[in-house]
This record gives sequence, structure tokens and C-alpha cells, in this order.
Amino acid sequence: MRTGLPAWMMPAVVAGGFILFLWVETRRPLRVERESKLRRVGRNLATAGIGLATVELLQIPILIPISRWTMKLGIGLLNHLGVSRWVRVMVAFVLLDYTLWFWHWINHRVPFFWRFHSVHHVDRDLDVSTGVRFHFGELGLSVLFRALQITAIGADPVSVAIWQMLLFVSVLFHHSNTRLPLALERVLVRIVVTPRMHGIHHSDYENETNTNWSSLLSVWDYLHGTIRLDVPQQSITIGVAAFDDPKKITLGKILAMPFHRWKEYWRRPDGSLAVRPHADGRTRLEP
Repeated sequence: MRTGLPAWMMPAVVAGGFILFLWVETRRPLRVERESKLRRVGRNLATAGIGLATVELLQIPILIPISRWTMKLGIGLLNHLGVSRWVRVMVAFVLLDYTLWFWHWINHRVPFFWRFHSVHHVDRDLDVSTGVRFHFGELGLSVLFRALQITAIGADPVSVAIWQMLLFVSVLFHHSNTRLPLALERVLVRIVVTPRMHGIHHSDYENETNTNWSSLLSVWDYLHGTIRLDVPQQSITIGVAAFDDPKKITLGKILAMPFHRWKEYWRRPDGSLAVRPHADGRTRLEP
């Protein structure tokens, strides 16, 4: 499928972003890491490789024909609006990003989907490699959701390619363990998801994880009242409460994790539930 972008651009941007943020986070770390970085990066890249193979197998027979079909038959919202090409691209960008917020919400709130998405969250540290650590089952399901997005919105290949490329950069950025100047990040978080904002989403407290579902533009969490910024990073333990033991999250075990039924993701070994109270005023970013 022709996207209007050079074939090399997407992989080059993703690889370049990964290397850049990996370098920056080692120089300006936001949180103290609990595990060996080399071991974690190796495990996360192995998980990502399996996921990438799954996506490539599904994208060609599903997404490419659907995109061509919607363009040919004029299916989808944007195919009924008489707007210029670049207005169409910008509207598609916004709608693709907004509907992705609902996909992330579904992955947390619907138990079947959480079984797959939890593989991403049980990582005991959060860095740029976590941004590519997704179970192949979740990525396969995401291709089906992307097909629904393209069909409903009527997004053309150029719009999808531009959005996906910026989305990948955003995901690598906000998963990275990068300490930005607080004043700068307080400005950025009004526009895009940032490392401190997403660090709260990866907290091992359930009520903190169930916030900050935006993936690129942060406006969707402000819109839905799901923004949470008032948690200091040094008070955050990354992960899922029931999976704090490194022996539970080896490569083999996380690949098999969705196929086992876990009832108590958020119950700690001492039997307590991983929830902590918060006061109001949650939209001011803390260090």
C-alpha cells in the first residue's frame, strides 16, 4: 500500500527514537531502576520481536485491503466531507488519536483484553524498552481495532502513516525514564503525554494505573476527567501488585500469562489491595 511516505521512514524514525531516548534516559534518569537494564531490554526486545512479526502477518491481509476498500467505496466519515487534503489529514489524525484512547480504556477495563495488556504493565521498571513490550496477542487484537478505526473514520493511507509514525515516537518518549525540567514538562503535558504523566499510569496502585489513558495528545484525559498528575515519581513503584517477584515475569511466563486466569492482579502478597487515596487537585504535575 502506498502511503506517500518513503518505505524506510517509519523504521528509521522508530529505531532512531529508541536509540535517542535510551541514550537520554541513561544520562537523565527520572526513577531509580530496580532490575538490570541489560536483562530487561533484552527481554522487552524479544517480546517486541514476536509482536512485530504478528503485526506484519496481519497488516497485509487485513489493513491494506480495508484501507483500499474504504477509499474506493467512499466509506467512513471523512469520505463524506468536502475538505482539502491537508484538512482531511489533520481531522483524521485527531480522530485516530481520540479513538485510540477508547482502545486503551478497553484494554484496562475489560478483563479479556487486560489479560493481554497486563504483560506490558508487569514490567518492574519503566523505560523506552517498555514502549515496545506488548504481547503478540494484544498487537493482533489492535490490528482488528485499527481496521475499525480506518473504516469508521475513512482515514486514507497518508493520514494513518503520519499518525502512526508520530504515535510511535510519542510512545517511546513517554515510556522513557527521562527526567525533563519540571517547568518544561508542566507545559508539555498540556499538549502531549510525558514521562511523568505516564509513569503514574504504570504505578502498581490500581486507581493510579486506571488514569492517564492518552497515548499521544493528552487532551483526551482532560476531556474525560481521567488525568492524574499529582503523584510524585519517587512515591511510585512501577508494575502490577501481584507480580512484584521477578521470577513471575520471565520471558516465557509473560508470553504465557494471558492464557492463565489471574483473579487478583492488584492484591499484594500480604493480602492488601493496591489502592491509595488521593485528594483533589490532581492536574498539577509533581516532580
